[in-house]
This record gives sequence, structure tokens and C-alpha cells, in this order.
Amino acid sequence: MRLTENISCECKMDGLTAKYLLQSAPCGGANTIQIRNYKKREDKMKAWQHFCTITHHKILVAKGCFRVGLYRQGLLHDMSKYGWTEFRVGAKYFQGTRSPNNAEREEVGYSSSWLHHKGRNKHHFEYWIDYSTDGDGKLAGMKMPDKYIVEMVMDRIAASKIYMKEKYTDRSPLEYYSPNKDKIILHEHTRELLERLLNMLAEKGEDETFRYIRREVLKK
Repeated sequence: MRLTENISCECKMDGLTAKYLLQSAPCGGANTIQIRNYKKREDKMKAWQHFCTITHHKILVAKGCFRVGLYRQGLLHDMSKYGWTEFRVGAKYFQGTRSPNNAEREEVGYSSSWLHHKGRNKHHFEYWIDYSTDGDGKLAGMKMPDKYIVEMVMDRIAASKIYMKEKYTDRSPLEYYSPNKDKIILHEHTRELLERLLNMLAEKGEDETFRYIRREVLKK
């Protein structure tokens, strides 16, 4: 008769918890170890959670864009996130409380997903950074079309709602932007309109801000 003993344990691997079931046979014969690794299952769960997060974000941006008449931009917002280059990073580094790009950047020194994303989505001010035409060889912010500045505002509102959840208020996008506003490269028109809309949102709320965008900003 062979006696067996089951031992369960957990091991941290790549930031995930891998669970094992060890089965030993101490009464003669070679010990056998059966390992059940749930890492693949957890990876699939993170991929699904990332998909749900970016889709929820996309829906929130679309709703905002539709309210001000930017239907095409609302439909096409952030489509590159569903491509393999960006999606695999988002799934691997998903945390649910901040952008996976930050986690990738901390681990490898840069974010391949972000470098891919910012060069394909015109609502990011980084898309519009180029060498200055003044001849000084410095990087400068080019003037963004107003419709992309508006989409950027919708993007910031949606991101704040996703990550802050019930703590979100109309002041949240402004409070996220303000501490680092002097460090980012923006064209003076882009900065003025972005800050005007974020301050209006904080003081007057979505309804009045979206009405102003529809009637004043996008009607020019």
C-alpha cells in the first residue's frame, strides 16, 4: 500500500501568484510531483479585464463625443488599443487602477504600447510634437485642431471616471492635469482651450461645458 500526502502552496512569479499541488509518495518509489499552474488562467483573466476596461473607456468617450457632434471620432477613438502591439502590453500589465503603460515603463524603461499609440491617435497632444519652425532645433507643440482638443477632453474625463470610479467628480480631470501642466509641451492655443474647458467642467459641470463646446468651440 502506498501512502500519499497532498501539499498545496503558492509561489510569486512575475507579479502573479502561481498555485501548486504537490503530491508525494514517502513510502517507497520515486516521489511524484503534480503541478497545477494557474498562471495561464490568470493571464486570460487579465486579458479579459483589460478588454472590458478599454471598451468601457471607449464607450464613455463615444458618449461624450456624440453629445457634442463628433460622431466619427467617437466611433474610431482608440481603435489601435485592440491591435496586438498595444493589446498584449495592456493585458500583461493590467492592474485596473492605472494605465498598463506606466507599469511597462517602470519595468523596461519605456512603453512600447504608448510609443505605438501616441503616433496613431490625434487626440493626444504628443502626436503634435515636432521640431520647432524657429530654427532652434527644439521640440515644440504644433497647433491641434479644435475637434481633437475636444476629443482629448473627453478622453481625460473618461479615464478619470474609469480609474477613480465613485470618487470621480467634475473637478477630477483638472486636478489630474494641473500638477504637471507646466512640464508638458503644448502649443499656446492648445493649452488655452484645454485649460478653459477643464476649468469650465470643474466649475459648471458636463451639461454646460458640452453645450459650450457644441455651440461655440466646434461651430467656428
